[in-house]
Amino acid sequence: MGEYRVRPATRDDYDRWLPLWDGYNAFYGRSGDTALAPEITAATWDRFFDPYEPMFALVAEQDGVLLGLTHYLLHRSTTSLLPSLYLQDLFTTTEARGKGVGRALIEAVYAAARAQGLPRVYWQTHETNETAMTLYDRVAEKSGFLVYRKLVD
Repeated sequence: MGEYRVRPATRDDYDRWLPLWDGYNAFYGRSGDTALAPEITAATWDRFFDPYEPMFALVAEQDGVLLGLTHYLLHRSTTSLLPSLYLQDLFTTTEARGKGVGRALIEAVYAAARAQGLPRVYWQTHETNETAMTLYDRVAEKSGFLVYRKLVD
């Protein structure tokens, strides 16, 4: 695949980041009639560059083309004095899959955690995302926790 690098997203990346973001959301069924509202995408992008917001975006790039993205955030916990680092989104182009890009993005998140003295990174994926879980099983361990949720009206 050649050389690529993982780096923090910049404001200039928006037009190349957006198709990856749209692809990620489509993968999870958020497209067409169920697409995220444009204001959610705009607010998400703005949060990455707001020093008040504990949200961050990394991209994998090769020859000016973005191959993948990951987003992570820090949050408080009742079981630790240090913040937790939650890897919220991870996506690569179809062409980049199986080439180490996803692993490199995860490793970059691990490096960010180490740089901040944070002891743990965690994330979740859908139980049907078997391709991603093949990678996840190599770079992390399953916690055994299940996610429950309820939309509150």
